[in-house]
Formats: sequence, C-alpha cells, structure tokens
Amino acid sequence: MGKKQKKYKLKTHKATAKRFKVTGGGKVVRTRGPKSHLRRKKSDRAKRQLGSMVPVEAQGDVKRIHRLAPYLSKYSTRASRRGGGSKK
Repeated sequence: MGKKQKKYKLKTHKATAKRFKVTGGGKVVRTRGPKSHLRRKKSDRAKRQLGSMVPVEAQGDVKRIHRLAPYLSKYSTRASRRGGGSKK
C-alpha cells in the first residue's frame, strides 16, 4: 500500500494566457496586431479585419504556447462570460 505520489501543478505564463485562446476544435487562436492608435488612416475594411481572431499556423509556436499555458485548452474561449447575465 504505497503512498500516493504528489503531482505538481504547473504555473501558467499569464501573458500567454491573455493573448491566446483555444477554440472548441482545439485550434490555438490569437488577436491581430496594430489596433491601438493611428486608426483614422486605416480603411474600414482593415479595421474590421483587425478585430477578428486568427489561428496560429506554425506548429512550433503552438507547441510553445501549450508549454507556457498548460491549462489553456481546459477552458473554453467563452469562459470569461460565465455568470454575466443581463441585469434588468
């Protein structure tokens, strides 16, 4: 009757967890880049496209993201909306 071996928790790299999400199908997605300023000179189409999420294509990057945020795939992309009903 051996003792149970303690499993260690892995720390999540918080900057990675904030920048990337995992879709229901398991793809890692990221937001697009330059959105914060100088938007007046960008076309409406360009601004609209900056708002969408883009899948991470490079397998090496996906591997690194999973290593930095090991529990990322356990939580859906809509987890932040839990319990946020309308108050009327």
